[in-house]
Amino acid sequence: MFWHRTPLTSNGPWPGTAYPLGATYDGAGTNFAVFSEVANAVELCLFDDGGDAHAIETRIRLDEVDGFVWHGYLPGIGPGQHYGYRVHGPYHPATGHRCNPAKLLIDPYAKAVSVTTIDWDESLFGYRFADPEQRNDADSAAHAPKAVVISPFFDWADDRHPHTPYHETVIYEAHVRGLTIAHPEIPPGLRGTYAGLAHPVMINYLTTLGVTAVELMPVHQFITDRSLVERGLTNYWGYNTVAFLAPHNGYAAAGTAGTRAHEVVTQFKSMVRELHAANIEVILDVVYNHTAEGNHLGPTLSMRGVDNPAYYRLVENDLRYYMDYTGTGNSLNVRHPHTLQLIMDSLRYWVLEMHVDGFRFDLASTLAREFYDVDRLSTFFDLVQQDPVISQVKLIAEPWDVGPGGYQVGNFPPLWTEWNGKYRDTVRDFWRGRPGTLGEFGYRLTGSSDLYQDDGRQPYASINFVTAHDGFTLTDLVSYNTKHNEANGEGNRDGTDDNRSWNCGVEGPTEDPEVLALRVRQQRNMLATLLLSQGVPMVLHGDELGRTQCGNNNAYCQDNEVSWVDWSSADQELFAFTSALIGMRREHPVFRRRRFFAGRPIRGGDDLRDIAWFTESGKEMTEQDWEMPVGQYLTVFLNGDGIPDPDPRGQRVTDNSFLLCFNAHYTDIDVQLPGNGYGREWAVVLDTATGQLPGSRGATTAGDAKITITGRSLVVLERVT
Repeated sequence: MFWHRTPLTSNGPWPGTAYPLGATYDGAGTNFAVFSEVANAVELCLFDDGGDAHAIETRIRLDEVDGFVWHGYLPGIGPGQHYGYRVHGPYHPATGHRCNPAKLLIDPYAKAVSVTTIDWDESLFGYRFADPEQRNDADSAAHAPKAVVISPFFDWADDRHPHTPYHETVIYEAHVRGLTIAHPEIPPGLRGTYAGLAHPVMINYLTTLGVTAVELMPVHQFITDRSLVERGLTNYWGYNTVAFLAPHNGYAAAGTAGTRAHEVVTQFKSMVRELHAANIEVILDVVYNHTAEGNHLGPTLSMRGVDNPAYYRLVENDLRYYMDYTGTGNSLNVRHPHTLQLIMDSLRYWVLEMHVDGFRFDLASTLAREFYDVDRLSTFFDLVQQDPVISQVKLIAEPWDVGPGGYQVGNFPPLWTEWNGKYRDTVRDFWRGRPGTLGEFGYRLTGSSDLYQDDGRQPYASINFVTAHDGFTLTDLVSYNTKHNEANGEGNRDGTDDNRSWNCGVEGPTEDPEVLALRVRQQRNMLATLLLSQGVPMVLHGDELGRTQCGNNNAYCQDNEVSWVDWSSADQELFAFTSALIGMRREHPVFRRRRFFAGRPIRGGDDLRDIAWFTESGKEMTEQDWEMPVGQYLTVFLNGDGIPDPDPRGQRVTDNSFLLCFNAHYTDIDVQLPGNGYGREWAVVLDTATGQLPGSRGATTAGDAKITITGRSLVVLERVT
């Protein structure tokens, strides 16, 4: 490694400005600005030759400081320039300070990063492996990732945000690499990349399926943990961020070596533009609760060396250690104004510059911990509420963390929607035949008014899901009773044991035709429940194709066939069923109401209530029926005349009326329809036992007839007259 302190211009850098933070190219040069309250000197380090281990380093002292922001402007420096910072300041872990100019640091505002993997050389750590109390002054530049200057200029053409209303939204949780890496119709060089997701084959697939938004698992620049590297694994999910404004360069096509690292931004923007052209929104799963620097034994890559106590929550009675509400070693210090600014600036950047349509906040309860308790009135939520940009996009909370009191489903502010973990648990319990679930199942089916109505929110506050990246896939949910995570190298101790799954009689693969038929029916049951429930449905990528992870319920480190979608074995019948379900939801607003059911007669309609519940005998359910410990059947009437929301032109919305018959018992049940007061003739439009495609009309039956509902199946009837 060679370096010198000679500035690039004879008079040193121009003063530049303290805002915006980061490296900002204006067409003639680049302004550099970095915050550090504890620094007594900051050096900007520029690298030639693509920033590799043999690059020449030029150090430039930033002498301009305003409000603890160190800044300077360099004419002639532009896109592709690799850079980092060296921060001179106190190194005293006992008081929370870990500055060390021997450590090259990634700009916290970096918009591109040079490498995806690091070699975990000892120089990356602030201490000696042999003695953690001894400061490590070995230079890390040859091993550290570099930030990269990017061009802000991009031809967005006529790109626009789809602005799909929540109640019309169907979310598809997807992994950029896992969804596309094995697709045979995508060119090999594009598989597993942003360009692969934007390929016409994938666009056509998503539109045929009918989803309106892709929720991408983390695409902020992340790295693989040292412990995984030592086990020969990788951080596949990506919940290990090192740069909150940089798209992960591992998902860029044709590699990102050398000065081309900045091109990843262009590829990400192109993906968003193509998805928008197909009227598909892009939602990002973002990780603002922690970083890849880990606990006190983690590396010094960025914020730890820039200003450790400003960026991280430290243990108050021993500042050497980090508060950990995430299970990853550290938690961001959202009480500090500059850390809050970083989060807010990052969110605005992804909306304004990258054109994304919303965010899913990983372990969002962490962001609400101003002190120890989760506070729904925290500063972060106040800032989001008041921000004219961020408040206008979709905001989805994962409403829990691993700290005390972290489970906060139903407690986020009105602007927010939430991953409804209670929906997942209840639907799984109901269909695996657990008794005593009828009452809660009724709440979940109708939008979870018990969680959201009391604070003014609507059914679409509930992001409904049965499966997600964290846990079993849908196929595995009906094929395994217990997790099988041996491939993760942790002795099968990782991952939850609370799967609420049922293997239908055989653990794992089988050729038993009865077991296979039951598993298919159970998959249809849960997909149909999900897509016909009030709220916003979220489908896990590959569930519609029968994707399996062979019982692994924590495939965070499996960047291989365990996690990838296997397009060669796709279940086309299940895909057709799912697509038809989404189409049925799209065509019938009674399944996607914007307001909760009132349980009252409809004025100007058929005088029936907007919703009614019946037992198998055709009688309206009583409180005693709801509380039956063994109850596993119910019929619900959804009144198409009872939709309270006018369309954009102010016209009253009406729809056909439906009966949904749920039988979670293992035996067939003869069901009495509720009678002619609710309908004289009904047609079957969905039957999970026969595989009848949703929306296609089957046999008709009289309104007062008896019909047989197969054990463990769901039948939907549409009123004809």
